[in-house]
Amino acid sequence: MADLIGKVVLITGGSRGIGKAIAIRMSKIGATVAFTYRSNASAARNVAHQIEQSGTDGIALKMDVSNAKEVRNAVKTVSKQFGRIDILVNNAGIWKYGEIGKITERQWDETLDTNLKGTFLFTNEIVPIMKRQKGGRIINIASTAGQRGEPFHSHYAASKGGMIAFTKSIGAELAPFGIYVNCVSPGWVDTDMSAEVLHNPKKLRKVIEIIPRGKVATAEDITGAIMFLCSEESNHIIGSSINVNGGGVMV
Repeated sequence: MADLIGKVVLITGGSRGIGKAIAIRMSKIGATVAFTYRSNASAARNVAHQIEQSGTDGIALKMDVSNAKEVRNAVKTVSKQFGRIDILVNNAGIWKYGEIGKITERQWDETLDTNLKGTFLFTNEIVPIMKRQKGGRIINIASTAGQRGEPFHSHYAASKGGMIAFTKSIGAELAPFGIYVNCVSPGWVDTDMSAEVLHNPKKLRKVIEIIPRGKVATAEDITGAIMFLCSEESNHIIGSSINVNGGGVMV
């Protein structure tokens, strides 16, 4: 598995859920971890404290991932403070209800800007750094919704489908530079984002019925695939999407 001693990792949306689990796990195997968060300063401080307890350096950056200027400043801050950026995990995302025919342009833009534009902005800023370093890893956190669609969440599915296509495109483009780009597509994960559904016993039962493994993933369950993609063991995997969903979606 990955040995991240001496590596600098930047994770978007790292104060909760999957991003938090990634940040803590990476710090435990030696990585210097920078992560972004949108608003919850208390949660961000908690993650930063856990990173420090692992004996590694870390930094929390309050920002909006859809704002190009703020993204530029965040990347410059991390690069200046730590000297390099070896791994980018584009994790920041939102999942909100949106019935087609009623969803507003503002709701559509909010989801696409956060989930897809944010991924583009961070990648676009970090690729020149990785090219100068002659290598790096970019891991995009998509969703099974981007593979099969999701009723009443078309904006979310579209953003994640776009992320998967983006991964394939730049995966082929960047591999000659030693920059390996891949994607992890979780299914249902027990995080704040899905709490409204998963904390309802009736809805939870329906979710579990479609998962062959018979359980909803924890955020920690998703990190294994990410750690694999950070390791030398995954060197010949380019532009791929690894499904981590307990068998709920097989495509």
